Amino acid sequence: MDPSEQIEARIAELGGWRGKAFARLCKLVPAADPRLTLEWKWSTAVWSHKGLVCAVGAFKDNVGLNFFQGAKLPDPHHLFNAGLEAKLSRSVRFAEGDKIDGPALKALVRAAVAHNDSKS
Repeated sequence: MDPSEQIEARIAELGGWRGKAFARLCKLVPAADPRLTLEWKWSTAVWSHKGLVCAVGAFKDNVGLNFFQGAKLPDPHHLFNAGLEAKLSRSVRFAEGDKIDGPALKALVRAAVAHNDSKS
């Protein structure tokens, strides 16, 4: 299966609010920058551009968007709410009923892509 098919299978497997949140995040990320490459790694959707950018993960009580270089990114909307003690990565986690701020998340994805661009 290609990554898109694996995402669809994961959404169907999750169902409910977690499936909807997973699907929404999987649409928001590539809409932020067309240069992102989708891969299926570690049993989840992962996007890269000149290195790893972010991954969507579903857990028992939340769905999250993990930024591999999150500690190096500006977060003017204060989205990061998990992994704050990690050296590099940061996550934005959503519980049932949480609002997903699409424009702010896209800005964070674009910042992550710009960070990877600056390293080359």
